[in-house]
Order: sequence, then structure tokens, then C-alpha cells
Amino acid sequence: MELTVLHHVAIIGHELKRTREFYVNKLGFEVIAQHERPDKNDIKIDLANGAVRLEIFIKPDAPQRLTFPRGEATGLRHLAFKVADVEQTVSELENMGIRTEDIRKDTFTGEKMTFFFDPDGLPLEIHE
Repeated sequence: MELTVLHHVAIIGHELKRTREFYVNKLGFEVIAQHERPDKNDIKIDLANGAVRLEIFIKPDAPQRLTFPRGEATGLRHLAFKVADVEQTVSELENMGIRTEDIRKDTFTGEKMTFFFDPDGLPLEIHE
């Protein structure tokens, strides 16, 4: 078996307008497709930003995410995006009203990194 690249990451959100505003207008993803799925009581949005692909499922009745960092559950912990300059990206995020944690260095690689959160509390990391 040869798994060559990650195809996409699927995320569940609660509110269409707020989620689209965040991922499209703030993070710069492009909407590739959007489909209402009445049989599943959700809306599926396919997004792309360069080689990064996301599937976002808007499910207003989905359970809330557990608190972070305590209370983590099995499964997806966070998404990490590679950036050329963490400080510059933090500045861009903060100019859009997105709060970030303090910049720190990865314990093992020494590379700069920090976290911020999507509208539903999903931790997102930027990493040099």
C-alpha cells in the first residue's frame, strides 16, 4: 500500500455563515463546491487553499467539542498549517480579530509555532 499525500481533512461546524466567514474570508480558502444534504441534515462545503483541502460539514445539532487542552478525546487533535513566518502570520490573524496563543518553539524541532481556534473551538496550529 502506498499512501502518497493527504487528500483532505473533514471538519464539523455548527453555523454556516460564521464558518464560511472564518475559513474563506479570513484564512483565504476558496469554495470549490457546496451541497445541501437533507438526508443527512447537513451542508457540505469543499474548500481549497493551495494544496490544502478541507471538507466542512455544517451540522447545527452536532455535539460540542470537548475542552482544550484538558478533556481531549480520541481522534483529531488539531490541524497544523505550515507557514514561512509565524510572527507575520500571527500579525495577519490578529489584524482580522483572530486571537492566537503566545508563540513558542516546538519541543523537539525548535521551530516556531502557535495555536488559534476556529469558530467551533477546533485548534488550528501555524508552524514554521
